Amino acid sequence: MKRIFVFIFAIVLSLLALVSCGGGEEYNDGVYEGKSSVYSGDEDDGGAGYGVVTITIKDNLITACTFNTFEPDGTQKDENYGKQNGEIANRDYYNRAQRALRANATYEKAIVAYGTLDKVDAVSGATISFGQFKEAVENALQKAIKK
Repeated sequence: MKRIFVFIFAIVLSLLALVSCGGGEEYNDGVYEGKSSVYSGDEDDGGAGYGVVTITIKDNLITACTFNTFEPDGTQKDENYGKQNGEIANRDYYNRAQRALRANATYEKAIVAYGTLDKVDAVSGATISFGQFKEAVENALQKAIKK
């Protein structure tokens, strides 16, 4: 009975090692930053900018993550994102922009909960941010690969 338990435990650990961080790669422990390419915006000129992620890897799992998005000029998107000249000119546009910002925290929490990018899903209304998040994480992971 004890041998069966040890055998099953070894299989589970092996499977976890294969899926952690995604792609079956092995990663060095540490803190890594990744940046997405600049997205030029959608038909409403929404979502233009890029994302920057900082991940912490420990034992081949992502254990911490921050994700911020920026305007193409480098201005961080914050509570004013979606306003025009400091005012809410279009309430729907502003609400969509703020929903995308709130999704950043969802992506951060999900990748830490799963330990891998593979299981993180896009939030409805924040797919541009999700694309930026994925690209930035993949960029950071490339820097962490054991050689």
